[in-house]
Amino acid sequence: MRKLLASALALVMIAALCGYGFWTQQRPEGHYLSDLRIELALNHGVPGEQGNLLGVEPLLYPSDYQNLQRLHRKLSAYLQQARAQGLINPRTVVVLPEHIGTWLWARGEKNELYQVTRSREAEQWLELSNPLRYGLAILRASGDDRRADAHLRMKAQQMARDYQQLFGSLAKEFGVTLVAGSIVLPDPHVEQGVLHAGGGPLFNSSLVFASDGSPLGQPQRQQFPDSQVRRYIHDGRKQPLQVVQTPAGRLGVLIGSDSWYPENHQQLENQQVQLIANPVFLSGKDSWQAPWRGNRHQDAAAELALQRGEVSEKTAWQRLTEAAGQGVSSMSVFMRGQFWDQGSDGQGFAHQSGELLTGHPSQGARLLNVWL
Repeated sequence: MRKLLASALALVMIAALCGYGFWTQQRPEGHYLSDLRIELALNHGVPGEQGNLLGVEPLLYPSDYQNLQRLHRKLSAYLQQARAQGLINPRTVVVLPEHIGTWLWARGEKNELYQVTRSREAEQWLELSNPLRYGLAILRASGDDRRADAHLRMKAQQMARDYQQLFGSLAKEFGVTLVAGSIVLPDPHVEQGVLHAGGGPLFNSSLVFASDGSPLGQPQRQQFPDSQVRRYIHDGRKQPLQVVQTPAGRLGVLIGSDSWYPENHQQLENQQVQLIANPVFLSGKDSWQAPWRGNRHQDAAAELALQRGEVSEKTAWQRLTEAAGQGVSSMSVFMRGQFWDQGSDGQGFAHQSGELLTGHPSQGARLLNVWL
């Protein structure tokens, strides 16, 4: 009798495990509606032979990341509207916001992940739906927040492929140089024209794609990760800032708060930079007018011209990015949208010839254009 009960229990457990394994593989797609409208908030200067900086501040949500086709369709629609307004040519440098690639960890998941309202619930669905991937990733995780590390590490190879496929194809489709915001990957590097994720620590990095879809240079790592992500994202100061040649001029990328630090601007100026792209993600709903949080965990922040809480986020970002050298044009582009309970804020702006260019504020998707 005991053998019979043990056998029955074993069969039930095997059936349960098989059922769970089958459930984890199911990825039905839910209903999807998306707003493809975008507003031209800033259009400064007149068209010329030097090209232009074109910032795209997309309005994005978790469901946009359910598959690459959805995300491509939305970003492509924004760029098509820019092209219809005469803002795209072979010398155009398109700038996308920080972490636009990081959210690719949500690609191909169950509908429940996109429907919950809290990021903690979404992370739980990610773990339940990918038990083997998550288990292996948590073993390799490092930093003070191993769970957050594992969430990004577990799909790193897929994320790297998706990032290059998506943004490389957009650059080629529209014949532009494209600064693909940023993505968090372990030890990212380009080898023989292909972006790879390694096995080392996580870095917040940006890759620039040429008009033929190929990468320009190596991924630019963020030098000074901000306070919110420092527990699992490492600083990239061992890899110096780089400048790449584009049809519009010599381009450097400063990710997020890297644009605050004069030493970063000096590094780029020493390399005769002409254009600076600054992809930004400012977390928190209505944070643009809130007191500036600064970055108290970075020693270099003590040397900044402003102190935490002294001015608003808006004023701090606009003033601290003025460090660009004479003759350098820069553009800061902010992520917009809502990812579960994590809101975002910020209004993109540019600096040219010592002038701050802000355009008019809005809550929807925005285009920012500066003719060089």
